Amino acid sequence: MIRRTSTHSSTHSSAPPTRRTSYATSTTSRHPPVGLNRRLSALSTAEAGNHEDPETTAADETVAEELAEIKRYEDFTTIDWVQDAARENQRRKARRVERAGFFEREGRLGWRRKVWEAYEAGQGWIVVTLIGIAIGLNAAFLNIVTEWLSDIKLGYCTTAFYLNESFCCWGAENGCPEWHHWSTFTPLNYLLYIAFASLLAYCSARLVKSYAPYAAGSGISEIKCIIAGFVMKGFLGFTTLLIKTLAMPLAIASGLSVGKEGPSVHYAVCTGNVISRFFDRYRRNAAKTREILSACAAAGVAVAFGSPIGGVLFSLEEMSNYFPLKTMWRSYYCCLVATAVLAAMNPFRTGQLVMFTVRYDRSWHFFELPFYILLGIFGGLYGAFVMKWNLRVQAFRKRYLTQYPILESVLLASATAVLCYPNMFLRIDMTESMEILFLECEGGHDYDALCDAQNRWSIVLSLLFATCLRTFLVITSYGCKVPAGIFVPSMAIGALFGRMIGILVQALHEAFPTAAFFAACEPDVPCITPGTYAFLGAGAALSGIMHITVSVVVIMFELTGALTYILPTMIVVGVTKAVADRCGKGGIADRMIWFNGFPFLDSKEEHVFGVAVAKTMTANPVALPATGFTIRDVERVLRETKFQGFPIVDSAETQILLGYIGRTELRYALDRAKKEQLVRPNAICFFSPPEGPRTATTPSAALPAVSFDDMIDTARVDFSRFVDPTPLAVHPRLPLETVMELFKKLGPRVILVEHRGRLTGLVTVKDCLKFQLRAEALENPRDDSGLRAGQDRVWGVIRVVAGWVAEKVRGVSRGRLRLGSMTSSPSGSAGLRGPGGGAERAEVGDGGGEVELEDRRTML
Repeated sequence: MIRRTSTHSSTHSSAPPTRRTSYATSTTSRHPPVGLNRRLSALSTAEAGNHEDPETTAADETVAEELAEIKRYEDFTTIDWVQDAARENQRRKARRVERAGFFEREGRLGWRRKVWEAYEAGQGWIVVTLIGIAIGLNAAFLNIVTEWLSDIKLGYCTTAFYLNESFCCWGAENGCPEWHHWSTFTPLNYLLYIAFASLLAYCSARLVKSYAPYAAGSGISEIKCIIAGFVMKGFLGFTTLLIKTLAMPLAIASGLSVGKEGPSVHYAVCTGNVISRFFDRYRRNAAKTREILSACAAAGVAVAFGSPIGGVLFSLEEMSNYFPLKTMWRSYYCCLVATAVLAAMNPFRTGQLVMFTVRYDRSWHFFELPFYILLGIFGGLYGAFVMKWNLRVQAFRKRYLTQYPILESVLLASATAVLCYPNMFLRIDMTESMEILFLECEGGHDYDALCDAQNRWSIVLSLLFATCLRTFLVITSYGCKVPAGIFVPSMAIGALFGRMIGILVQALHEAFPTAAFFAACEPDVPCITPGTYAFLGAGAALSGIMHITVSVVVIMFELTGALTYILPTMIVVGVTKAVADRCGKGGIADRMIWFNGFPFLDSKEEHVFGVAVAKTMTANPVALPATGFTIRDVERVLRETKFQGFPIVDSAETQILLGYIGRTELRYALDRAKKEQLVRPNAICFFSPPEGPRTATTPSAALPAVSFDDMIDTARVDFSRFVDPTPLAVHPRLPLETVMELFKKLGPRVILVEHRGRLTGLVTVKDCLKFQLRAEALENPRDDSGLRAGQDRVWGVIRVVAGWVAEKVRGVSRGRLRLGSMTSSPSGSAGLRGPGGGAERAEVGDGGGEVELEDRRTML
């Protein structure tokens, strides 16, 4: 039983708790029961909404705006979508009344009103247009800078230093005299390559650590939580946008096995958040802002892959748990504008939106299906393997390396440069590598004899080595404190493996050209195209690591324009999805949400617990009596607890549920009471409306017309206007699965649990997640002592090596240089990374018990 109410037909507070009042007694008594009076008054509110006084509505608007501004800065809390939507309806009504009076006062100025209404109606499209333009310009700038920084490690252009190798040698296949390597001595080039990689990684990590710690990583998992309603102050701010834009090219050019596609989503959403804050409609309305953020996430993928439709589908499939038709149209338009601006900028001067755009003019054959299935199996196994070991590396990083983010990034970049320079497929940028692997052998394209049959087996071994090494580097690099994505590295690994399979299939065909298996091949015409296997392998790896399907197919199709390869792509992605689901649930973004302990319920998951909500609720929550509490008592409760709200009960003995008041509303009303008029500490607080008919409007539907002059007297303070008399309440025996669906579909911050009108507990998203975690731990018990012992041994080896290096440096420099020592105790903390770089505890208890974000590192 689900109610949008807080009381049954309960008695007045002065009646005995066991007595039931009949309907006749309730309606004919001199003082109606509080619950019934509130239900009737809530109904009368809708009827009286069109007859509100403009001054009263203006007061409502003022209080609502002040409270909304306060709530916007409550870090690590969740947005109550039910309250936010209802508050926006009331705010819209208040603005409509105010503007109607303005136009009437100004006289017959119909054209002005029509212009203003047209601007109001089109404000959303104006905002989306500005955001799309900004995202497209930023993407073009980042593409140009990243390409130049990536090539500067290898050499420079003599005609113009600001040109990368492709622009310097425009039209040439294998270099040109204008492009000079740094030296003719190969070992010196090797050392310079390592030095440039280390310097670029240092600059990127230093920018992130010093100015915007939230700019590290991909950001997709955090954005999923933000779109779902979790507040992370500063994560989408201007500083994060600036540092992400500056540090991302440095990190990619350093050679770290990270990509720009994930961070592209982050800086696109930051762009949308910053621009939308200049407009009143989006400044304090979380529901409207959610539409913009979903559209920006789609635009980020669109400019990263040159795939506008794929970006929309990615936002629908992966980012947003609420994606109505209006949001889809906004996302579509934002992707259109962003990609149009990027195409107009033409950063690669090829007329293409991305570097590795190719076209395939040959079709596929049905005998290739077993090899396509093999690629799909590889994609699913790759995703499961990388996620498992990357989470273990993340746990080790949180436990030991949080004090050394810059040193870790520099050492990773240096090691990557040392290992990758000798291999021709790892030395160059990953997008350039994919462009080469995707190409057909016909047409004069032959990078380092990739299509030469004489070097076939050495190429196969080189591709196999590159696949294994790149996988290891992705596991260790993803999650370090620089802007880092995993899309392109995974695609590059899939392309390496796919090209290797394609070469082997081609060799098999050439060895047995007359076999019945190859009967579909035409004579004297190339039958096997190894580049298509690289293309399909890239799609399989991307699907395996993210657990997405439809958007991958569309993205790969828009990348290549190969309409004939849609069916093989669907087959490969379908097999990948089946294998990945068999190995585990959720992609890398979902695993990171779980690892960081964010309060997020995935709408794609289905749960069957078979228990009632009473098993997971917070029993006996801190509740405020409707009468009898003093100002001093309220201040004590606010000071000693960190709950985000408090149920209102008739009395501590009866526990008859009357409503719910949020912590922000209570603190706001208390502060304004002290500010407007002196209040004695022993003044009595009233959380229930006075006897007699009146209109009780909930703070979720309308923050009422509050006059603090008449609200406060010397003996009592009336807080009833800030109490929600109709909170969402459920029966204790309601299945937990239904409650979780309520959180997913409606998005309340808290759901109260009441039985026969009496408060028995409350439940939050965090309570549901804690129960789910315990249930999964009971189903799959595991002993992590061996894993932790292994981490301790690895850390001991690292300390020994670091001490040896420090001694050598001190000896060579004769004591003038000393490296800092590493402490032996684990230094990581499991909280969220705050703006200052340290770990912060994020409390998201929304009214029951204090709930902290849990450390998942011991459960890997």
